[in-house]
Amino acid sequence: MGKEEPQPRSLTIQNINPNVKEAKYAVRGELAIKSEEYRTKIAKGEGKDLPFESVISANIGNPQQLDQKPITFFRQVTSLLENPLLLEKEDVLINGLGYKKDVIERAHTLLKDVKSVGAYSQSQGAPGIRESVAKFIEERDGHSADPKNIYLCGGASAGVNALMNVICASPETGILVPIPQYPLYTATLALLNAKVVPYYLEEQSGWSTDVPGIREALSNARKEGIDVRAVVVINPGNPTGGSLSADNIASVIELAAEEKLVVLADEVYQTNVFEGKFHSFKKGLRDLQTSDKNKEGKFDNVELASLHSISKGMVGECGHRGGYYEMVGFDEEVVAQIYKFVSIMLCPPVIGQCLVELMVNPPKEGEPSYAQYKEEYDGIFKDLHTRAMALYKAFQEMEGVECQYPQGSMYLYPTIKLSDKAIEAAKKANKGADEMYCMELLDATGICIVPGSGFGQKEGTLHFRTTFLAPGTDWVSRITAFHGKFMDKYR
Repeated sequence: MGKEEPQPRSLTIQNINPNVKEAKYAVRGELAIKSEEYRTKIAKGEGKDLPFESVISANIGNPQQLDQKPITFFRQVTSLLENPLLLEKEDVLINGLGYKKDVIERAHTLLKDVKSVGAYSQSQGAPGIRESVAKFIEERDGHSADPKNIYLCGGASAGVNALMNVICASPETGILVPIPQYPLYTATLALLNAKVVPYYLEEQSGWSTDVPGIREALSNARKEGIDVRAVVVINPGNPTGGSLSADNIASVIELAAEEKLVVLADEVYQTNVFEGKFHSFKKGLRDLQTSDKNKEGKFDNVELASLHSISKGMVGECGHRGGYYEMVGFDEEVVAQIYKFVSIMLCPPVIGQCLVELMVNPPKEGEPSYAQYKEEYDGIFKDLHTRAMALYKAFQEMEGVECQYPQGSMYLYPTIKLSDKAIEAAKKANKGADEMYCMELLDATGICIVPGSGFGQKEGTLHFRTTFLAPGTDWVSRITAFHGKFMDKYR
């Protein structure tokens, strides 16, 4: 027996946390890495041999990377929060830089609450900002909200992480997760060594939530000894773009009440609704609690955590990492443990907290900044809708592609039917057929999308997810031209 070579380092791929190795996060995976290599090559002037002149990152909901402009009011206020010395030059701000009076007033109000954006806030978030969030929820839903139930966080992802860490007690803890889903949920559960209990969304009815399907998934998991404790619902949907009806939401809450499940409502796309209107889970719960259906108190103790973020919608401030979650119906001792968990992280980014306040309390009609705010906000919404429809129409015309009508969020998630020859070629290359399609699209056009396998899909189906954040609609024709050639290549 030869002597084993001594390891030069403490850490190797064999001895690190196996849960980290198990976690997958497709939206920033192999395709994204390759697209960034192409982008760097083009930026250095070395991309003359490439069949495209620009890279389109349609793989991730990152609005400002794709030229969505920040909202002026938000950035003017945050500029004063970052450099309060500017407030001593009010005449320059107003007369020289075009700042309005309400920008200056808001900066003073926020600084009074946080003192300095370079200082820690309360672990739960600054009190005045939580009050603004509570008022926003009250106005949105027509039901009261308590600032003490609101936790500010570093983007909704940090809220999901905190809640999952407290919920997941053992490797047998299970969470019901919609398929297709945003991979944050499966990745977080992998890191926590807990169980994903998948339930499938109904593609043919606009990606609606199929409650009998959830019941079946729950029953099967419990038979296998999994302690299922919560159900995740993403509304509007990511990656699907589906938007749930009030009835659909009520039926999920009824299931949660009957089966004692925590409802984790990911509502970060609530302003991205093109069809109908957004219905919140909080309103759905409060409506049930005040209805005749609650005569015997069936809904009194439903545990609901609703999450929102500054990263999406017309705000698009992903890099500032701001968000909140509201918890209702939780046991007080559990809440104390969640508070302890967030305290270990000290506090969310304070500038992100301030942007949450601006998102939930934007300029109102009659205030100096309102006209510009409304013009910018409505313009972004209109552009998103235009691009969503351009992509949807293109998919309708593409051979073997079916796509649900765009209802909301920032994504389309079409089904793609590929030939046996294409599927065989993918197998030979040791790739899924959807992965091969997306890689060939990137290599031919510079457009980066994500294969359906990164989000989950029913056995025997193939999909891909694309954002519609990239400016203009010219790049859509790159996809249609590629698709025609791809289908011909594998006939």
